[in-house]
Amino acid sequence: MTAHRFRSARRIPAALVALLVLGAAGLLLYDLAAVRADRPAMAWRRELAHRLEVHTPADLGVQVAGGVLALAGAVLLLLAFTPGIRRILMMRGPDRDGEPDAGPPLRAGIGRKDAAQVLRDRAMEVPGVRSARVRMGRSRVRVRATSHFRELDEVRADLDAVIAVGIEELGLVHPPRPRLRVRRRAD
Repeated sequence: MTAHRFRSARRIPAALVALLVLGAAGLLLYDLAAVRADRPAMAWRRELAHRLEVHTPADLGVQVAGGVLALAGAVLLLLAFTPGIRRILMMRGPDRDGEPDAGPPLRAGIGRKDAAQVLRDRAMEVPGVRSARVRMGRSRVRVRATSHFRELDEVRADLDAVIAVGIEELGLVHPPRPRLRVRRRAD
């Protein structure tokens, strides 16, 4: 079973758009029913019909309004199809094969900043590392460490081993590749 990334709920924008569409559809349906009942159309609809008689699709204002609406629709579609929570890294769930009544699969995630903090704490445990800065991406971990004693190659080898174990212990579905940079402290 593949783990899918978390998606943001986007409940408030979805509710607002739904209410807006519902209100517009209800107003249009009411006006159509009134016209069918031999009553005059609402003033906004008469005004809209008059404007459509005067302005053609060749008018600049109509083209600009159409472009703005098309752009707004494209942005809404983009927001609907893209995962919204990119700052959370997916973690592997526990192996529950063979367990009766295991229930629904568990989904777990860890924030990028939290994962970077865990790896930074691990890096600071390496002898010779005075300071460390970790930036966590989806596919890469960038570790910058400053050493104040020991040979840089030894520190880099120990740091590489510690970071590799730390990444494995995070239990990520797609473990990122580490990229290490160790420098001597400038006095």
